[in-house]
Amino acid sequence: MKRSISTLLMVFAVLAAATLGLAVGRSNAPLPGWLPGMLAVTAKPSTGLPKPTGPIVYYRDPDALPNYSETPKKTPSGQEYIAVRASEDIRFDEPDEAASEGKTAEVNTERKIKYYRNPMGLPDTSPMPKKDSMGMDYIPVYEGEDSDDGSIKLSPGKIQRTGARSEPVVRQPIRSLIRAPGTIQEDERRVSVVALRFEGFVESVANVTTGDHVHKGQVLMNVYSPALSSAAAEYLSALNIGATGRDLKGARRRLENLAAPESAIKELERNRDISLSIPWIAPQDGEILERNAVNGMRAGPGDVLFRIADHRMVWVVVDVAERDMSQVEVGTKVTIRPRALQGKTFSGTVALIYPHLNTQTRTARIRIEVPNQDELLRPEMYVDAEIESGTPEPVLAVPDSAVLDSGSRQAVLIDKGEGKFEPREVKLGRRGGGYVEVKKGVSEGDAVVTSANFLIDAESNLKAALKGFAEADSAPIPRREADNGGRQ
Repeated sequence: MKRSISTLLMVFAVLAAATLGLAVGRSNAPLPGWLPGMLAVTAKPSTGLPKPTGPIVYYRDPDALPNYSETPKKTPSGQEYIAVRASEDIRFDEPDEAASEGKTAEVNTERKIKYYRNPMGLPDTSPMPKKDSMGMDYIPVYEGEDSDDGSIKLSPGKIQRTGARSEPVVRQPIRSLIRAPGTIQEDERRVSVVALRFEGFVESVANVTTGDHVHKGQVLMNVYSPALSSAAAEYLSALNIGATGRDLKGARRRLENLAAPESAIKELERNRDISLSIPWIAPQDGEILERNAVNGMRAGPGDVLFRIADHRMVWVVVDVAERDMSQVEVGTKVTIRPRALQGKTFSGTVALIYPHLNTQTRTARIRIEVPNQDELLRPEMYVDAEIESGTPEPVLAVPDSAVLDSGSRQAVLIDKGEGKFEPREVKLGRRGGGYVEVKKGVSEGDAVVTSANFLIDAESNLKAALKGFAEADSAPIPRREADNGGRQ
């Protein structure tokens, strides 16, 4: 309440003084002795800020626009640029850093100054005190402040502002997924054809068509052949006369050589009767891919009458990029996702890596064996394969972001503590899951920088450049001798 009354009285006093001043001005009367003091108090309130000190560093726009000048200047509207003195200049170092720098300067007065570096971080040094174009003093560099081991030391404030983070080197498995498209293919070892080894006739064909599933031993057709009937008669004669040994075995072998079904031979041995036609059976389970047999047709030796494939095991053929070949091995587990069967996955293993690359796509073909008991996978279906690669045993690993890769070498920054960082060259291995294997260069428990390492690396390069400039400036200039007799 008292504060509100005080404010109201001050506002009233200011208004009264202004009114009185206006009246006096119009009447050209002399000012009362107490008025100037009142006006001074009201016009110049105390801000509590210290008066700017130090030399003028630069000039800024009076309208607070991002315009600056090294010399006095006016705006297009005629306003003078405002001078900014050293005490008003914006500092990017924290107060504790400035204090520590001041203390360091006091301690370093007894040490020898090697050179002075540019305050803005430019690769410019001077053997004596100097100012830059903005009027800022060059910063002295004392002996012992620059190390020769390539490490760099940053203040806590800089580390906090750059957002540098470190993680320890740990042992863990490195696993990654190689994704590649592919197609379903038939297992060549599970395809068979039904053909005759003699000239004969197809008397009748069973009620099976292309696409039907047949079982091993199922009758496909009835075949008649004079050659087959002659071999059957010879074997029956040997049975009837009670032949044994080589004679009986030879007669049976002639039937087997003509690929007569075993069931037909046993029927002949049991009934001792030669049929006009012999039932021809399927050699395996599977789907009929091709049917060429027709009732009453004449078939020659080798003519394909049926083609049957077993789809309970299929191949997935995928193309893997050349750069990923080193991560794929025979026996590697693979997950298959058919595009036509959303949500269903199948498991398989790498059975073969083809020896040749595709010269146009720079990919290698890989064959994966996938069980297909439900026969949901059909030939020529498109699938997406995920090949699991990696190391089953734990290895030394660091995050991918910790690696500084220049193309010719790879390095990481080791956090030594107390703001000191040491670059160290490493030899890398497998990658996966956001981590990379380190085969050489680090030990378990070392702390590596995982973020802002490029900024620290840039700082290190700048420091090395400044040191190179300083050494070049401090080196004596060799005297050149003229060619004419060694005279200068």
